[in-house]
Amino acid sequence: MTLLAATHLDASLGSRKVLHDISLSLAAGHLVALVGPNGAGKTTLLRVLAGLIPSSGDIQIGGDALSTLSLRERAKRFAYLPQGHMVHWPLPARDIVALGRYPHGATDPARLSQTDIEAVLRAMQAVDVTEFADRRVTELSGGERSRVALARVLAVEAPVILADEPTASLDPRHQIDVMQKLRNVADTGVLVVVVTHDLGLAARFADHVLVLSEGRLAAQGAPGEALSENVLAEVFRVRAYRAEYQREAVIVPWADV
Repeated sequence: MTLLAATHLDASLGSRKVLHDISLSLAAGHLVALVGPNGAGKTTLLRVLAGLIPSSGDIQIGGDALSTLSLRERAKRFAYLPQGHMVHWPLPARDIVALGRYPHGATDPARLSQTDIEAVLRAMQAVDVTEFADRRVTELSGGERSRVALARVLAVEAPVILADEPTASLDPRHQIDVMQKLRNVADTGVLVVVVTHDLGLAARFADHVLVLSEGRLAAQGAPGEALSENVLAEVFRVRAYRAEYQREAVIVPWADV
């Protein structure tokens, strides 16, 4: 069932046109990997889908036109995790996660309703950060901070999560951990869209892959189809090693073409 749909999207940054005629239809309960070379427009597309950047074309979320929704309603429908997810305030991790309840009217982490408290706890449990609840987030490691940032996104309890390179700068263990947690969230019925440069993670965890090249959708579909040999050669200029391990796809970029 389609939850998020876009038709003929175009977007510009300043005088430069970044997205060209993007159309897509994404279903609830899917993890969607958005991949492409540097400068392809991935972050711009993610922000356009959330209504953070003006665009032409049509975006529908849950059957409603995005343009008709208030800012607060958009914030309830989309949970957005930007690149870097840096936190500079020495706040307890619990308070950072509680910021995810802001769209629901929780403006003070010290004064949460019971509903908000329970949502924050569920989010922290989902990514295993309850042990950090009272620790200042600035004292946590990079991997720990990334999990707290993900918990903040989950606390929104939005039907759509948009995560921009959530595994960037993480070691392999934490990359797998974050992707597995996002996979688990998608399995609860949430639509999760993840920007990633790791084609192996995309092939392993995604139901659907969007391949962006120079602001256009070069391919989309199941990982094996969207990340075909032809697509990898034409879009990424690489050849890849392909295999299957424990019934999961393995794609490792191996050489240029």
